[in-house]
Amino acid sequence: MRSEYGDRVEKPLACWSGKETHNGEIIDCLTIIFKSGGCSWNRCTMCGYKSERYRNVTCDELTENIKRQLAYVLSEYKIEKFPLIKIFTSGSFFDSNEVPPAARDAIGAAFRGKTIIAESRTECVKSDILEGFREIIDDGSQKTPLYVAMGLETSNDFIREKCIDKGHTFEDFKTAVSQARNAGCGTKTYLMMKPPYLTELEAMNDMQSSIRDVIPYSDIISMNLCNIQNMTEVEKLWKQNAYRPPYLWSVLKVLIEAGTHVLCDPVAGGKKRGPHNCGKCDYEIVDAIREYSLSGDTEMLKMLYEKGCDCKNEWEFVLKEEKPFCMPLTH
Repeated sequence: MRSEYGDRVEKPLACWSGKETHNGEIIDCLTIIFKSGGCSWNRCTMCGYKSERYRNVTCDELTENIKRQLAYVLSEYKIEKFPLIKIFTSGSFFDSNEVPPAARDAIGAAFRGKTIIAESRTECVKSDILEGFREIIDDGSQKTPLYVAMGLETSNDFIREKCIDKGHTFEDFKTAVSQARNAGCGTKTYLMMKPPYLTELEAMNDMQSSIRDVIPYSDIISMNLCNIQNMTEVEKLWKQNAYRPPYLWSVLKVLIEAGTHVLCDPVAGGKKRGPHNCGKCDYEIVDAIREYSLSGDTEMLKMLYEKGCDCKNEWEFVLKEEKPFCMPLTH
């Protein structure tokens, strides 16, 4: 590929097209995970992207590398067909040490006129930085051109600190939401279903209370189901038989009882490294969750929950009998 950045091709960590529900409409979406200077926190127990970073590069070199990734995306995808762009990095898109302002501005200019959802840690969500980026992407065609996505993970500060090592509090999140809204931006909240060190019941109860707690601060809520990523603390625990990803039965129950539309994409669903049941019922449930994420209709989820499977009895036993000092009971 020949571009203004020369012949060397630099690919993002990942890039894919899909569908997303936005403002009640199912639209085409492009998701990009840019390799960056790396997360400034770099300690979350379940995150595999924290190790994906450019090392020993200058600010100018980092800017050029990110721009090369952008050039690759623009050459591989017909950007005009995607009204929604989701942007992730190794950590925080609005951390100027991780994504230099010149690189961030180039990305904004390339996607002007789109709705952009960009993820950042709470401490990087500052009104002046958000306003500057929003002005670049805003051509007047979108009511809310920029949404800031933040990984709160749980509204419980103890769980977030001890199980995830996230490095911020619920109050920090609320402050970041105020910064985003003062800049004319929407907010998307990511919650994590079953971080390590929780029983299945503790994880399910925490997710239900977290959803209720974040509704006032979220334009969009997305529930991530913990999966086993390489070179993480969660993977180490999993290999020691000290962690099991969530049961899909727990996910169904949470979504059915949420009382609001919660987006959910069961990454690695039905596999040992992802949320799973017994293997027989998994893929039907995974497909239903993805369909619900687009439609918001819980009827199929309710039908599958009531239909059950032999393994549902196992899940109910785990909810009742699993203890913090003796878990997980199953794998």
